[in-house]
Amino acid sequence: MSSRSTPSVRRPARSRAAPLLGAAVAAGAAAAGWGLVEPSLFALRRIDVPVLAPGAWPIRLLHISDLHLVPGQDRKARWVSGLADLRPDLVINTGDTLSHARSVPAAVAAFGGLLDLPGAFVFGNNDYYAPIRKSPHRYFFGAQPLPTRPVDLPWQDLRAAQAERGWVDLDNTRATLTVLGQRIALAGLDDPFTRRDRYAEIAGPADPEAVVRIGVVHAPQPRVLDRFADDGYDLVLAGHTHGGQVRLPGVGALTTNCDLDRSRARGLSRWGAHTRLHVSAGLGCNPYVPVRFCCRPEATLLTLVPRA
Repeated sequence: MSSRSTPSVRRPARSRAAPLLGAAVAAGAAAAGWGLVEPSLFALRRIDVPVLAPGAWPIRLLHISDLHLVPGQDRKARWVSGLADLRPDLVINTGDTLSHARSVPAAVAAFGGLLDLPGAFVFGNNDYYAPIRKSPHRYFFGAQPLPTRPVDLPWQDLRAAQAERGWVDLDNTRATLTVLGQRIALAGLDDPFTRRDRYAEIAGPADPEAVVRIGVVHAPQPRVLDRFADDGYDLVLAGHTHGGQVRLPGVGALTTNCDLDRSRARGLSRWGAHTRLHVSAGLGCNPYVPVRFCCRPEATLLTLVPRA
């Protein structure tokens, strides 16, 4: 009895590259889609900050920044104006409110009842000049020079809209406010990103009689943060970074768009032995790069409490 051997048939190997590539494309598309949705998911963060003199009453400070308003952003304006319902004791705006020549009415609508509360402000680079269209990769190569023909924005009208309602213009100026019967020392700088800051005009030890000493600036450049810390400010508030705008899990912010290290792109940190730094991730972005990822737009309610 003869036996026959059945010839083996070679089946083509199943490639794993195609499903992996498909999954990668799907994940990338989902991430890109989410990046376009997240800019409208406004969030309020709440943080306790131990910076007051012992025995002082807590002070609720609302920090807003980087609205980057353009006409038609009614949802953002309504959300910001709703923050007045928090009834903070003090409002600080760290700049880049504008992004369009017709943004001032939108800003007034957004501030709403907040303008009836004690407040102060400084300007950012996009309060002076309109954002420009540029490739996102340029944010990874340090501060960019101004365009040769920048489009001026109506910052004077923005200043009037805030100052006429009682908010203090802190650009290269010191001021004192009384909040809840307590003395607060403020010192602010005009925008360091466009080299408008003049620290010499506010230099000197911070007011020792105040229950808290607060520095205010748009771009948190280390060269000015060092000066605030040396002069004894308890807290410095800043914006500009957008929290990195794009953050990756396990990595954090990819850029700060200034000289600040990426680990401080948003939130509270220490600067030196005594000073606390709070960087807001802001409420908007360059209208030509309307993307956020793992970095929701935010305002922050800081409850200032006595130091231990």
